[in-house]
Amino acid sequence: MGFVTELASPQQLTGWKHVYSGKVRDLYVPADGSDDYLLVVASNRVSAFDHVLEPPIPGKGALLTALSNWWFERIDLPNHLAGPGAPAIPDEVADRAVVTRRLEMHPIECVVRGALTGSGFAEYRRTGAVCGIELPAGIEDGDLLDTPIYTPAYKAPLGEHDENITYEKSVELVGEEAAAALRDASLRIFTAARDLAAERGVVLADTKFEFGRDPRAEGAAELVLADEVLTSDSSRYWDAAAYSDERKPRRDRLASFDKQIVRDWLAANWDRTGEPPALPDEIVSRTYDRYAELYTRLTGAPARS
Repeated sequence: MGFVTELASPQQLTGWKHVYSGKVRDLYVPADGSDDYLLVVASNRVSAFDHVLEPPIPGKGALLTALSNWWFERIDLPNHLAGPGAPAIPDEVADRAVVTRRLEMHPIECVVRGALTGSGFAEYRRTGAVCGIELPAGIEDGDLLDTPIYTPAYKAPLGEHDENITYEKSVELVGEEAAAALRDASLRIFTAARDLAAERGVVLADTKFEFGRDPRAEGAAELVLADEVLTSDSSRYWDAAAYSDERKPRRDRLASFDKQIVRDWLAANWDRTGEPPALPDEIVSRTYDRYAELYTRLTGAPARS
């Protein structure tokens, strides 16, 4: 996750000390100085083109937290959510925060692509490959791949951009055993999630996972799934009916359940110089509705506004 400088006036939460903020999340540690836990707060901020925009999207943080927790319950792998005995989540952020174990994180962002689009498609057009994986000729933007591919990235130091790498480079970074475990777990989770999403009329095109290890736990070499998982901000989802309708323009077939509405509006109304303009109320509302639609489609539960 990309980080920004400390907020001028971070939210004060009883029992917790603010340590730093990402573009869309805030992190806290226990105020008593213990280092076993983190409080991860999903804000309502929205970012695009490396800028945090105004106004925020009310309800966005709660939706992403709820969706991530929903997926954690369905993934057969240890995750970072803290168990009994952990500090309580403050009431002020109860619907958009989680208490997690402090982990030693692997420096690999585990990206899985079930379709080729975005930066992966751009790399394919230039080289015929993605992260060193050679692919057949003739793939078009948005085409589903016969077999999902694992295309890792190196998590750069704070303030720098992540770097796409080959699997062989990931072996150099974390060792052969850990690299294989990261790859295999990522592909297994993606495949199960893709199948579940398909049952609900949604195409999971690609996603990213992050993993760590808990040095305090027995079997500390075991992978622990961390960060957000399979949310609109970490994954690309398409409506299956629209995707399959070849009468529609490709842009409509590949409309994702995320902040694409924000990016499109900003691209049309800002030349990327100076500060970005404020988002119109209609764009804020439509963006929330898009996040909420995915949540309801996947979970079957109404989104709480």
